[in-house]
Amino acid sequence: MTQPDLEERSDYAAVGGAPAISAVVERFYQLVLGDDRLRGYFDGIEMVRLKRHQVALVSQVMGGPVGYDGRDLRAAHDGMRISPEDFAAVAAHLVTALTEAGVESDIIDRVVTAIAGTEADIVESHPAGA
Repeated sequence: MTQPDLEERSDYAAVGGAPAISAVVERFYQLVLGDDRLRGYFDGIEMVRLKRHQVALVSQVMGGPVGYDGRDLRAAHDGMRISPEDFAAVAAHLVTALTEAGVESDIIDRVVTAIAGTEADIVESHPAGA
């Protein structure tokens, strides 16, 4: 006997919906703000609003009913001079937060793939010597 409802269940539902994603985002920012390489990017940033946008973005990536309605990612990160290494560090912290929350590895892989697709919008490339 098959259970099509389980096969069609979104990653959002599989991880526990809004409460679980909110907890992951909270842990994610604890990790990011605890990282000396990354903390400075968040100076002067309204964290409550940023966390709300991040919950919406992760929810959308996971197929949830919440849609991201924040600024375009390229515009939001313009001028921040985010390096590929810093982008990778942020992604690693997200993986850690998801892993600590008990999210299945196949779901984490899908989230990481989606996040990797945003790198060109977030990372600024600089000419040599810039």
